[in-house]
Amino acid sequence: MKRFRGTGVAIITPFKNDSSIDFSALGKVINHVIRGGVNYIVVMGTTGEASTLTKDEKHAVLSYVSEAVDKRVPLVVGIGGNNTQEVINQIKEFDLQSADAILSVAPYYNKPGQRGIFSHFKAISACSPLPVIIYNVPGRTACNISSDTCLELAHECENIIGVKEASGDIAQIMRIIKGKPDNFLVISGDDMFTIPVIAAGGSGVISVLANAYPSECSEIVSNAMKGNFKTARELHFRFIEAVELLFTDGNPSGVKAFMSLMNLCQNNLRLPLVPVSKNVYTRIQKFAEEVK
Repeated sequence: MKRFRGTGVAIITPFKNDSSIDFSALGKVINHVIRGGVNYIVVMGTTGEASTLTKDEKHAVLSYVSEAVDKRVPLVVGIGGNNTQEVINQIKEFDLQSADAILSVAPYYNKPGQRGIFSHFKAISACSPLPVIIYNVPGRTACNISSDTCLELAHECENIIGVKEASGDIAQIMRIIKGKPDNFLVISGDDMFTIPVIAAGGSGVISVLANAYPSECSEIVSNAMKGNFKTARELHFRFIEAVELLFTDGNPSGVKAFMSLMNLCQNNLRLPLVPVSKNVYTRIQKFAEEVK
């Protein structure tokens, strides 16, 4: 599972002014992050606004990204939801020949208990032709994958190879790291927690910030993974304000503002998401100028 150690980036989906997908900009983003040294790409995650893409658009995005990446780095595909059978159907319907793993978010809105969460992911594991990384983000899903449930899945389902952990609960994350199988990955799902998670024995990050600053994020993670925490901290501290600005008005509103200033995409989102406020945009603009 070394392919998924280090810096992963959950790439955005750029949109034109008419809200259609901007495939040209998507290609620019892919080349930007690969040139910046990221270890793998995640497509159609939360940052990719997957919940606003139609089924046909998802197939088109995956096809385009697979061709544009061209095996230069591993590719992880976001396929998740709160209807277990529909997730299974999507896994069967997608052309996953160019993909290396699936990232599947915890079921949202239904608020299942831990047995329901376990059964949901066990069913997905049983049907998936690819390794599965489960995604715990209770701030969005309203349910937490407990450390016990995560470890049960890690030990019982051979092709569940890791967890993207965005609970913000470092004690929970450390319990998972302590009890996991040797080859199970614990990946930070929050740029702010990258160094603490790696220091505790984690495997890296799936980053939002790396859309805009891939080389800097890769350098932070590389140094932390090598135990060079002083250097990693100094680099990370330069970008703390940027990480905060990413989420001040929501994700991916923040990172799209950064990337529009870099001429990587237009500052367009699909409703119900909207661009950042004028005040936040000014702060992002100021940071981007100062960090050049």
